[in-house]
Amino acid sequence: MDNYLVKFMTQSSSHHLVRRGRVFPEKQLSPEEKARIEAEDAVFYQRCREVFELVQPELMQGHYDWFIIIEPDSGEYFIDQDKNIALSQSRSQHPGKKCMIMRINETGTCGRI
Repeated sequence: MDNYLVKFMTQSSSHHLVRRGRVFPEKQLSPEEKARIEAEDAVFYQRCREVFELVQPELMQGHYDWFIIIEPDSGEYFIDQDKNIALSQSRSQHPGKKCMIMRINETGTCGRI
């Protein structure tokens, strides 16, 4: 019995296969597709940033460090101290639309780097 156990343990460890690389290698984007997505994201960010720059000075006085959710197509924004409440307000008004979350402060960033 002990001889079988030693043989089993040595056999199982010799067949260990280490896999490296992408989880789904068939789902890779082409460089053109990556560039297109990055360009669309940059345009989206710029549109949201324009709305933020317009409303930031007046909102900073009474709502410093609150969350602001911006929907750039309509120019609407939703603010609240609780991020989840602001998100639910934006999703109820604009279901399925892409929105950007920012903080009402000097830079608009959420968190630290």
